[in-house]
Amino acid sequence: MEINIVKKLNLHTIDSAPEAIQPKLQELKANLGMLPNLYGVLAAAPEALKAYLELHQHVLNSSFNAEEITVVWQTINVEHRCTYCVPAHTGIALSMKVDNAIIEALRNKQAMPNEKLEVLHQTTLAMVRSRGQLTDQQAEAFFAAGFSKQQLIEIVLVLSQKVISNYVNHLAETPLDKAFEKFAWS
Repeated sequence: MEINIVKKLNLHTIDSAPEAIQPKLQELKANLGMLPNLYGVLAAAPEALKAYLELHQHVLNSSFNAEEITVVWQTINVEHRCTYCVPAHTGIALSMKVDNAIIEALRNKQAMPNEKLEVLHQTTLAMVRSRGQLTDQQAEAFFAAGFSKQQLIEIVLVLSQKVISNYVNHLAETPLDKAFEKFAWS
């Protein structure tokens, strides 16, 4: 018997979410001007939402710059085929003033505009596809491009964040927020 998981996951509002997470949802809505649908789905598991938000802050505090964070985020989102996160991170990248050429190359599975970002993209893809088991050649290419051991681990940090959002969005078929509809992707 097949179960339709989508019917089992709710897109919560502040009022329908578990009481313990409602203050956090109110804070998020006040800070963002909206409550992203991903947060409404994650609200059903308050600790998952808190973990996602904490990971997000750690990613922003990582040693990657805005372009590099975008490359790692979107490489994972596109590889996981997340039709919610690709548009959302397109909007986020634009707000972070990331070059549109980078954004479009990632969305369209094209080469990055420079070798360093291409190596980051390829290393991230290899990490996703091999579940973190890089070859010596892949690791050497990453370090030769000027990245550090810290940044190799930070790819795992970003991947941890994206697994939460990408997988939850797949399960819930999270509807795209109006703010990101203009960046729809499939």
